Amino acid sequence: MHNRIIANDRTKLPQHMAESFMHDLIDGFDWSKTPLGPVSSWPEAIGTTVRFMLASDTPMALLLGPEGVLLFNDGYAEFAGARYKTLIGLPAVDAWPEVADFNRDNVVRLSRGETFSYKEMKLQLNRTGELTDVWLDLEYIPITDRTGEVLGGFCIVQDITERMETERALAASRETMSFALDAAGIVGTWDWNIPDDIITADRHFAELYGVDPVVAARGTPIGTFFDGIHPADRKSVQAWIETAIARCGPFRGEYRVRDRDGVEHWVLAVGHVFCGPSGEATRLPGISVEITERKATEMALIDSEARFRAIADTMPQMVWSTRPDGYHDYYNARWYEFTGMPEGSTDGEEWNGMFHPDDQERAFAQWRHCLATGDPYEIEYRLRHRSGQYRWTLGRALPVHDAEGAIMRWFGTCTDIHESKIAAVEREIVAQELSHRIKNIFAVLTGLVSLSGREHPELAPVVGELRQRIAALGRAHDFVRPHSHVSRVAGVETTMHALVSDLLSPYATNQNRLVFRGEDVPIDDRAATPLALLFHELATNAAKYGALANSTGSIALETRIDAPSETYRMTWIESGGPSVAEGTTPSGFGTKLMALSVNAQMGGTLSPTFSPNGLRMEIAIPLRSLTRVYQSPPKAEG
Repeated sequence: MHNRIIANDRTKLPQHMAESFMHDLIDGFDWSKTPLGPVSSWPEAIGTTVRFMLASDTPMALLLGPEGVLLFNDGYAEFAGARYKTLIGLPAVDAWPEVADFNRDNVVRLSRGETFSYKEMKLQLNRTGELTDVWLDLEYIPITDRTGEVLGGFCIVQDITERMETERALAASRETMSFALDAAGIVGTWDWNIPDDIITADRHFAELYGVDPVVAARGTPIGTFFDGIHPADRKSVQAWIETAIARCGPFRGEYRVRDRDGVEHWVLAVGHVFCGPSGEATRLPGISVEITERKATEMALIDSEARFRAIADTMPQMVWSTRPDGYHDYYNARWYEFTGMPEGSTDGEEWNGMFHPDDQERAFAQWRHCLATGDPYEIEYRLRHRSGQYRWTLGRALPVHDAEGAIMRWFGTCTDIHESKIAAVEREIVAQELSHRIKNIFAVLTGLVSLSGREHPELAPVVGELRQRIAALGRAHDFVRPHSHVSRVAGVETTMHALVSDLLSPYATNQNRLVFRGEDVPIDDRAATPLALLFHELATNAAKYGALANSTGSIALETRIDAPSETYRMTWIESGGPSVAEGTTPSGFGTKLMALSVNAQMGGTLSPTFSPNGLRMEIAIPLRSLTRVYQSPPKAEG
């Protein structure tokens, strides 16, 4: 019977069944050692069922005899996993001991001839060496012979684990989203049945549009919600919806709505139109998010930007802006008027092409340095005018930082300084010519004194002293006269004491006539000119009326750094000169010149007082006015 049922009938089975690995496993299994006995003893109904089972791709199993001995096809073998070879020929309760009671009950019910099924049955099975949850749809059908005797059962297995896990995850996701939407209080959801023109919506969506939440939950025509849209926005919303329906695609729009109290809100509505098999629009579900605060911020930003552009376009300077990486993306109207370039043509690094070829690398190198360090940008270069002429321009820029200190943007200006630059060159030429003539006068004076000394040998000591004083006046003149970066005297970057000592050298030939007490500080060329004017005037007045007007007077300069106020304080003290009446008030051009040098140019103060001993001048100058490379003094501890 074995050969008749399986081997001899193989050619009668479907072609793919002959390739079934379970066909060969069943064919070679020793059934005589099972409760079923040798195949030759099996009823014909079992052989027919086996052939039917092996011909199917659906997982199927036979539970034969009172103990429910297992036979199954390829699909069930794949369901059972790597241990499928150990299951064949075993009673169901032994094959799956983890669900023994479940299988025992099923075998009993089949033996009574029952047909039954399970939907979404959750079981724990050991298919991979450990128990895992599986969900199954099971269909049980009894097998009988011609007399009606029950021979066993037939089970169809559908593994729905993946589907159930997906559905449960989706349900959990929907629940989480529902909680989030409800907790946020600013998000509404809707679903529009387009053919029936019925929208169902949640409470938040209804309240945003001024619709009764009960009506929205039950469903209402879309026109009910359109009544809540701002009249000025209804046409736009209608057009967006019609476009989405025509394309069976996404819907998105920002517009205003009014709630039941008449309060206006901005909303962002996002949805998608779904279409049926014939292309007709069926549904438009979506969400609405309140964006009132964001729109207010955007409006304020737009207003701010409009005001910035209006201000920038009315400024006489060329105004520009870049991203943090230095990419130029904004120029005001003055830039395009000056350069004559089309708008947008100088964005990015194209701006560098507007510089004079001799200035390009220098300007770009300075810009790269500022981008890398965040230092302020300041440089003079020649910029091409719309006329084709290159004009001198002062470029400046500062970075704007966020709360964490990162650079968000650079804002800069270009100022046309061509006329002032040319005027400065002309002034420099005049100053150099005047200086040359004054030095010639000093040379003539030196020559006259020398000539007098030769004619009157008895005056040789006096002549030598006069020559030294005239030479010192010449050196002092180099400090007092205005300088440019071209004519600046080498060595001007000196200290306060050295400058005063050099300026007073024509008068204080005796070392004891000028005494320094206190702290010295460095000064640079920017401070040298006003300081030279100040001390030259003090020295000249002292030589005419004060401590240097005779051979017995002296001057002390007391200096100190006032760290808390970051101020350099100096006291000019004259003594031993002609008697001065108390209460004398200094006046005249010299006094105004000193005040201009200290007060106006350096931001300091002058406080002169006179006593019978001579002039006492209190001078206070901010430390930052003495040198460009300024560092705050260390704070006193305690």
